[in-house]
Parts: sequence; structure tokens; C-alpha cells
Amino acid sequence: MAEKTLTPPKAAANGTPAGFGKTFPTRHDLPADKRAELIALLNQQLADTKDLQTQTKHAHWNVKGENFIALHKLFDELNAVLEGFVDEIAERATALGGVAVGTARNVAARTRLPELGLDTFHWKQLVPAMADRFAHLAKTTREAIDAADDLGDKDTADLFTEVSRGLDQSLYFLEAHLQG
Repeated sequence: MAEKTLTPPKAAANGTPAGFGKTFPTRHDLPADKRAELIALLNQQLADTKDLQTQTKHAHWNVKGENFIALHKLFDELNAVLEGFVDEIAERATALGGVAVGTARNVAARTRLPELGLDTFHWKQLVPAMADRFAHLAKTTREAIDAADDLGDKDTADLFTEVSRGLDQSLYFLEAHLQG
């Protein structure tokens, strides 16, 4: 899997996060320039997390093989976990005065995850492919924890820590199918 480094876009001179549109006035005490960087960081993680969520739902719909029912159910459960994270990340971006950028087209344009092949159906191919994607998002989420902490936002760092724990648990569930 190609590595993409976590470097959120810097804010424009007017404090608007690069590539993420309008911001709204807020009484939040973080400085506008830091909020702008955090909104960009949150929107990048939103794109990656939403992409993984849709790929996980795709896996749920299309998995084949002798482990079908267990994986069909697991992928649906993992989708639900990711859906919750998507909502939390998006709401944090808006709480900081930003816009949550989560349409399908925007997610597709911004995601750092590789596309799941449309010919990947058998569980022996699908589970490792999904494990790779969960591991990649967990890694960039841990990088996002550090970035949010460096920007002085313990709340966003805490949110990303929660996401990281959930991704690690999901990765464990996937890898358990490959071990032994």
C-alpha cells in the first residue's frame, strides 16, 4: 500500500482551511489559524474514514466463500463502528466553526486509501485487503492524534484516540480470520 504522509493543508491568509470552504464565527477559544488547520486535519480524516466505511459496506455486500456468514456480519458491524466515527469527526469539524466535507465526490477526491478492487470477493482476498486499509487508517489516525495535540487541541486528539482504539480492535477482528 502506498504511503501518504499526513500533512494537513495550511489555512489561507484569511483563516479559511485550504480546500475546505467557508468557516463560521465561533466563541471557541482556540485561535482561528489553529482551528483552520484542525478543520483541515479533521476533514482529511473524515474523507479517509468515510471511504473505509463505504469499502467495508461493499465488503459486507459482496463477500463470498466458506466464511460468508461470519464475515458478512462482521463487515456490517465494522461499518456501523466506522459510521459512528464519521459522524463524530464531522461534528468536531463543525464545532470548530468549519464545514464537514463528506459528500461522495469530495471523499473520493481526498481519500488516501486505495480503492478496493471490484473483483475482490473471496474472503481469502477480501479480509487481507480490508485489514490493510484498517491498518493504514489506524496509522494515519495516530499521526492525527499527534498533529491535534501539537495544535493544542486535546479534545480533537482525544476524539482521534477513541477512533484509533476502535480501528485497532477492528483490525484485530479481521486479522483473527487470517491467523492460526
